[in-house]
Amino acid sequence: MGNILQNIHLFRAIEAYPWELEKAVEALHYALSYDPENAKALHLMAKVYAEQLGDYETAKTYFESALASRLDLTDIYPDYIRLLTNNEDFEEAQKAIDFAKTVKGIDKAGIALAQGQLFESMAQFEDAERALKEAKQLALNDDFISFVENVLSRVKKKRKAQANENRILENQAKKETETQPKSWFQNRLNNFL
Repeated sequence: MGNILQNIHLFRAIEAYPWELEKAVEALHYALSYDPENAKALHLMAKVYAEQLGDYETAKTYFESALASRLDLTDIYPDYIRLLTNNEDFEEAQKAIDFAKTVKGIDKAGIALAQGQLFESMAQFEDAERALKEAKQLALNDDFISFVENVLSRVKKKRKAQANENRILENQAKKETETQPKSWFQNRLNNFL
């Protein structure tokens, strides 16, 4: 009987989120009171804390509890990786991506997209482009491909801007070294030559 009530509360939470947050959170508390290790309820609670309350540390704790409960629940990984990337926990995000790739039934295109977004956040635009192209190859949905193409376009613009910025900095450094006055010793040496 407890499992049925737990599922009913979980369904209510899923149905209410994100439009009726009060009902969703109340239903999640009931579902977690029946089973504090219910991965689906923990995942949804993590999303509430991350997306609605902006409490990334609490959300991270809920995500970790959900994964500790069930590593094979594929829905958790994209949200968890996004949280880690947004929170600039880049090493942890990379570890989560590497592990997620081994989970049976995972959306490999979604994980490749997450990899591209991680590289973009780290300003590694060439790697981001490579990962996003892989995501397009793995995709099985035209809408997803269109979304990835938009992300890829954004990354290419950032890459060009970064290349222009680097070129400007290099030119400024060259000008500074050319216009610096020569030291007394350098002048003296030049006179001897």
